[in-house]
Amino acid sequence: MSAGPPAPDYVDFGRFLKAQRVRRGLSVDEVARSTKISPALVDALEEGLSERLPERVFMLNYIKSYAVVVGLEPAEAVSRFEAIPEAPREEAFDPPSLEKARRERAWLTLRVLFATLCTGAFALALKAMYELALRYANR
Repeated sequence: MSAGPPAPDYVDFGRFLKAQRVRRGLSVDEVARSTKISPALVDALEEGLSERLPERVFMLNYIKSYAVVVGLEPAEAVSRFEAIPEAPREEAFDPPSLEKARRERAWLTLRVLFATLCTGAFALALKAMYELALRYANR
């Protein structure tokens, strides 16, 4: 029984992009100039060097720019990238949980601030009491 075609990886994706660039007779430098992506990053993208690639949000924009320059549909290029099992996934955007986390951070900040103010006030009170005690003792 066949397991089907292997899942694409960064190298397969890079080969696909490079083939599209070469097919159109473009150099890495021409793509880099047109997309404003550094030639080193274009090379990393085409070679499938995932460890040299930036965060997902930047990658998607780079892939779209690259696709436009080499005549691909940006959505198709992004879709191929997202088919890579190891590719970073979009983080879930759940407003209620984000709001809950924001409120928890705010309460923690308030508690720390309150504790700091109380500690400072206590230290000032101790200092004032010490100074009063010294004055009384020196009479």
